[in-house]
Amino acid sequence: MLYMVLSFIYLFAIQTYKLMKIENTTAQMRKGILEFCILSLISGHDLYTSEILEALKKGKMLVVEGTVYPLLTRLKNADLLHYRWEESSSGPPRKYYSLTPKGEAFLSELQKVWSELNKAVKTITQNKNNLK
Repeated sequence: MLYMVLSFIYLFAIQTYKLMKIENTTAQMRKGILEFCILSLISGHDLYTSEILEALKKGKMLVVEGTVYPLLTRLKNADLLHYRWEESSSGPPRKYYSLTPKGEAFLSELQKVWSELNKAVKTITQNKNNLK
């Protein structure tokens, strides 16, 4: 009986470790790309936070407000974004974000890096047998 319990605990611990590892890796991947996604969204036109969150949700990039607000503040403090307040007919004024010239240049560089990284990942993951 003790052997069965220990086996169960071991298997449960292995499964938990694997789950934690994939969740951690997934979270890190999302964090790394979120900044790029937000800058790309804002480059199209000025957006306020709810619009950014909705666009990320539609794109299957699951994030919460508690992640986006600090990121927007960090991007603003880095002079990649600026904002303006606009009155809303359905509530309090809204903060609309737009790219600064520095933000546009940064996004352009990120697009190049993403293109190269995406190509490299596809090469490695799709042609792994040919890389030997």
